[in-house]
Amino acid sequence: MKVLIIGGLGFVGTQVSLALLEKDHQVTVVDLPESQNRIDHRAFRYVSADTTREGIWQDAVARHDAAINLAGVSIFKRWTHAHKELIRTSRVLTTRHLADAVPADKSFTLCSTSAVGYYGWRQDEILTEEAPPGDDFLAGVCRDWEAEASRAREKGARVVITRFGIVLGRNGGALGQMIPAFRLFVGGPLGSGRQWFSWIHGQDLVRAFAFVLADDRVQGPVNFTAPQPVRNRELARALGRVMGRPSFFPAPSFMVRWVLGEFATAVLKGQRVVPSKLQDCGFTFRYPAVEGALRQILGTET
Repeated sequence: MKVLIIGGLGFVGTQVSLALLEKDHQVTVVDLPESQNRIDHRAFRYVSADTTREGIWQDAVARHDAAINLAGVSIFKRWTHAHKELIRTSRVLTTRHLADAVPADKSFTLCSTSAVGYYGWRQDEILTEEAPPGDDFLAGVCRDWEAEASRAREKGARVVITRFGIVLGRNGGALGQMIPAFRLFVGGPLGSGRQWFSWIHGQDLVRAFAFVLADDRVQGPVNFTAPQPVRNRELARALGRVMGRPSFFPAPSFMVRWVLGEFATAVLKGQRVVPSKLQDCGFTFRYPAVEGALRQILGTET
């Protein structure tokens, strides 16, 4: 299969690109000129482009059988007005331009990323793909993001909306920000620690992409989360056990809000999301429980 990946050289994209190449797919990545992690492989191609703008990069879409859309600036920083605008435009405009380029004269699959932020803040409610959207900033971004991807259905494409939980893996993501505090013996839960943390091991995420690309039954929204979400305090305890560090130094809510501003709401609330559609279609997780995932990631699996 020929697969085009938008944003294929970032923390998640590099893992997805390498996994598909290992399965003998041909991979073309479209990413920003300053992107790192260039891949040396005979079946790999790279296109440099700003996908928030229309351009010749769109011509490459029709030469592929599928596209995976991973574009979007990180939400893991303080939300200024300017950064909130980047969060929205990097996702919505890229997806609009990608959907515009989807061919109408061939079988095509579009896997477009969204996030569990779609559901808003729902306390202890268990959220499947059937749950309605929230009404906060992130939920609004996700609704607009998904609507742009869904336009590709009008051309006959199979559209899969992959709603990511927090991706756990080496050298980046949420763990990249948590591990330093634990190494300094000051790790612990954020705020009350009662908020739900919906997560997925990076290896399961790339396996899930391969699964949905191969299975034509899968379409529409799909939660890319592990089947066992945990509360933030349970995550902290598991990370402390794996690292051999204490996990009882909480970061008070007021401090988190002072450091992160509006983004603190996403950190201090969270969602309890489960992967109903993946499991119903027969996908199995290698790392369904967070402690086993952490042990594998940190190299202490027993």
